Amino acid sequence: MMQAGLHIDLNAIRANWRALDLAPETGAVVKADAYGLGLNRVARALAQVGVRSFFVAQVEEGVALREALGNGPEIYVFSGLMCASDAVHFRSNALIPCLNSLPQAADYRANIAGHPFALQYDTGMNRLGLEAADLAHLPDLGTPRLILSHLACADMPDHPQTLRQLSAFTAMAPQGRRSLSATGGIGLGPDYHFDITRPGIGLYGGAPFDAARPVVTLRLPVIQTRDVAIGESVGYGATWIAERPSRIATISSGYADGLIRAIGGGGASLWSGDTPCPLAGRVSMDLIGVDVTDLDHDPQSLDILGPHQGIDALGKAAGTIGYEILTSLGARYQRHYIG
Repeated sequence: MMQAGLHIDLNAIRANWRALDLAPETGAVVKADAYGLGLNRVARALAQVGVRSFFVAQVEEGVALREALGNGPEIYVFSGLMCASDAVHFRSNALIPCLNSLPQAADYRANIAGHPFALQYDTGMNRLGLEAADLAHLPDLGTPRLILSHLACADMPDHPQTLRQLSAFTAMAPQGRRSLSATGGIGLGPDYHFDITRPGIGLYGGAPFDAARPVVTLRLPVIQTRDVAIGESVGYGATWIAERPSRIATISSGYADGLIRAIGGGGASLWSGDTPCPLAGRVSMDLIGVDVTDLDHDPQSLDILGPHQGIDALGKAAGTIGYEILTSLGARYQRHYIG
């Protein structure tokens, strides 16, 4: 059976990491199953080029990552110690919790004291982290392995909050091993790099790393092609009406596969080689109509992600961002790793 294929270029991920490796140390964010591309394969590929510090969102991800990488690399868990029962996972898998609040610090002291830890500071994003006023009440935990914060507007270099957060971070963490920047912050220059950066989306081919090599190609098989006369409609709601005699291909994927319904109205295309083929009608659960009238043949497959249309372009067509496109890609794709 011909199945939709998600082609993941591990060589491109390695090359993107090398291009972003500008700080004294450059880690890698591999949360959400390496942004949907497969934690085991992606993390191992990054370890091969020298990544020694990895970042995940949840302790369960950290356990899976330790199993994939074995001993050695440091694994930081952004959400920190969320309950007392997490302590055994942090200890037995050598995971490093990022402590985000005074209650988390108290839980750490009560359940896992002496284990490596990090402190996450809120410098103005108001999402996760200890605030400046909390620091006077922080119990003596020892020396953190890392102090980190996160920029809210790093993809907008002239935004005044970026400089305010840099100043706040420097004031809250005047010394120690520090990390402020993800992909966007790396592009702001050395003042934002500190001791370790932690790129995420840039590794996987996304903005704001404009020089990123594309990482994914998503090739979708055609189930059927048909002729549609002028005035006939395609898809639910009859939103697409043929204005010329048209050839329509129905492809095997839809919003159940992470191709969100909104791309149907945003001007996205699929590609046959260098020829764009616009969507025809709404995206449904398992099927999408595509106008292939301008091709001189009926294609067996069409690409919705690739060199002509990356995750950010498809995200723009859907009124969202490349992150959502990438992390939404579903489980029904046959994954092919290159490199």
